[in-house]
Amino acid sequence: MTEQIRRVVITGMGAVTPLGTDVGTTWSRLVAGESGVRPTQAFDPSRVNSHMSGEVPGFDAGHVLDRKELRRNDRFTQFALVATREAMADAGLPDRLEGQLAETTGVIIGSGLGGIPTLMEQVAIWATRGPERLSPFFIPMVIANMASGQVAISTGAQGPNFATVSACASSGHAIGEAFESILRGDADVMLAGGSETPIHEAVVGGFAAMRALSTRNDDPKGASRPFDMGRDGFVCSEGAGTVVLEELGHAERRGAHVLAELCGYATTADASHITLPAPGGAGALRASRRALAKAGIDPSEVDVVNAHATSTAEGDSAELQAIRSLLGQRAPGVSITATKSAIGHTLGAAGAIATVVAVRTLIDRCVPPTLNLVDPDPTVEDLDCTPLKARPREARVALVNAFGFGGQNTCLVLRRWDA
Repeated sequence: MTEQIRRVVITGMGAVTPLGTDVGTTWSRLVAGESGVRPTQAFDPSRVNSHMSGEVPGFDAGHVLDRKELRRNDRFTQFALVATREAMADAGLPDRLEGQLAETTGVIIGSGLGGIPTLMEQVAIWATRGPERLSPFFIPMVIANMASGQVAISTGAQGPNFATVSACASSGHAIGEAFESILRGDADVMLAGGSETPIHEAVVGGFAAMRALSTRNDDPKGASRPFDMGRDGFVCSEGAGTVVLEELGHAERRGAHVLAELCGYATTADASHITLPAPGGAGALRASRRALAKAGIDPSEVDVVNAHATSTAEGDSAELQAIRSLLGQRAPGVSITATKSAIGHTLGAAGAIATVVAVRTLIDRCVPPTLNLVDPDPTVEDLDCTPLKARPREARVALVNAFGFGGQNTCLVLRRWDA
């Protein structure tokens, strides 16, 4: 007897971004062409050469954590908890899982850096006041798996639980590995995504030392400009995204509203360079081809690509080469969009936020714009990178790319749900 192939659908989504602290606000502002990049407020940026960032304004986790818990959870964990609570409500799941549902629900929340605000605060205390003054919550607040752990503690999810840490590919890996967990029967529901809060002088200074950041300080909203000749680096940002992945039969039995199907995932390594992509985007190309093959979807069926597109010359160029190689003659007819043009680069959360955006793209039949694309790089040529304004599109298949330092590549394949 042939074993029935399990299918995975998305039934809920949550987001915390520089454009808003929920999916609806983030999506409406993104489609309207608004930018969440502004002069840095979290610290005085005068000692670093990049003075802007994508900070989340007015964030408050008070509806998820009490006063004591707020003090004992780093900002990146708070982001994850808020995004996950929204995703669960969107999916029609209770705040607290019980019984069989709890046992078959897992959590994978990726983060490239973990609890950076707490780490820097506690290192300063250690350096100035000594180790005896360190908080007993220092280590639990900092470690990158704590967002996954605290989400499970908060929701009661008792299934697979860990974190993926692969720089800016972290949440692409998180969603992909959660997808695989359901396919192999280890869970029926997975809460998956990523969270990052890197807006600290030391982190921004580190990226600045690499010459990776934009220094367009007189024009923060115009600083993140993927595919544009005027790009000069990425904008460091914070945020989180969570999706509820569910085995199709499980979702149908509980009457869940399906948003989209996640039907393919692959991951590869460039094995080339610590920061630069492999020539021609070879690793990214292999990931997208493998993800489509596993989904049983031909490249000719792809309608939209949510590009990793950080606004660096080498990265943007290599990704476009990979897209051209994947799509061939159809490449000019496929919509490419760069979410980071509006919110900056949320590092380990980027893949999750891009997945949320891709699902809304399929649902709303609308491709959000790539902001600041006024002077396209020659590598763009005849490609449609959705410059400046959102465009209507009857898209059925979307790819989501997320790549990380170390040469780590992920690709997710989403299909519109019309059932």
